[in-house]
Amino acid sequence: MRGHRFSKFLPPEDGRTPFEKLLPLFMELLTHTSGDVEEALDWMDELNKEHGFFNADYTRKDFEDDLRKHGIIGDAPTRGERTPLTGKAEQLLRQRALDQVFGKLKRSDRGQHGLRRTGEGDEESGDRRGYRFGDRTDRIAMGDSIRNAQRHGLDDLRLGEDDLEVMETEHQSACATVLMLDISHSMILYGEDRITPAKKVAMALAELIARRYPRDTLDLVVFGNDAWQVSLKELPYLQVGPFHTNTVAGLELSMDILRRRKLRDRRIVMITDGKPSCIKVNGEYYMNSVGLDDHIVARTLDAAVRARKADIPITTFMIARDPWLQRFIDRFTEANKGRAFYTGLQGLADMVFRDHASNRRAS
Repeated sequence: MRGHRFSKFLPPEDGRTPFEKLLPLFMELLTHTSGDVEEALDWMDELNKEHGFFNADYTRKDFEDDLRKHGIIGDAPTRGERTPLTGKAEQLLRQRALDQVFGKLKRSDRGQHGLRRTGEGDEESGDRRGYRFGDRTDRIAMGDSIRNAQRHGLDDLRLGEDDLEVMETEHQSACATVLMLDISHSMILYGEDRITPAKKVAMALAELIARRYPRDTLDLVVFGNDAWQVSLKELPYLQVGPFHTNTVAGLELSMDILRRRKLRDRRIVMITDGKPSCIKVNGEYYMNSVGLDDHIVARTLDAAVRARKADIPITTFMIARDPWLQRFIDRFTEANKGRAFYTGLQGLADMVFRDHASNRRAS
């Protein structure tokens, strides 16, 4: 008689220490609290009430001690100060963001760009072709060429021009990117945290470029009432402010940064959820949060045109789905001849990485 025999399910043993089990949760909370260690630990206390991962054998103090032992947080703060994160923790945050939104990178993925052409280029492709007049002699594949010459016989080894093969090379473009991140108040309005996923994408993109596109550059610009450049180290600590959205200031600063980059391919990637609502006129803020202000819109479209004339395409990732805002982004994209994606938070990361990998022009 045929049938199935069932036995008691025994889950695989988890050989991790309590610290190793809790560290991913702590790192996730750090992203949400903009690097505030005390607030992240307080959240762990709240979660512990429901899940009970702290106990007499492993307390919150034991976890804090392990964080210091493993170089995740600094020494206990003095009165009035906050516990600092270490450089190791900042690196772990970027690595975790990369793993979450892009998956594990293989070693072979390093340096793969979307568009290439062969010829007198940068790196060997592994292919061979016949010698042509003008080819550099240091590109001749001597081993393959000598093997070709052996067709005449070992007693009559003659190396002729027809026997010569050269190593094919590929042009591999490098790209200078400025990532513009909206930190206006609307990024946390209506009970939806939009800034945390956007920061994760920024951290992951920075880590991706460092690992997979070592010739590329990435600069980070945040914009609210004004725009300013931030370092990679500052990224985990970014917070939304009581700001309007000065898209013009962000674009102008981004273009200034890209003009200083000595790379042919230059681009701006902008992550935003709202309309432009602020500009500066004669040194004074001009703000209007109601609808789309014609004066602000005109200045924003002018900035898009200037970027197009400087051969700087803008890719906009719009994480709001209001039809009237999408129509504005359509006008903005047309003015720049760039690209636009309308996406929720769930699909933001995948779209950003696909765009970065594919948006290459031949050198």
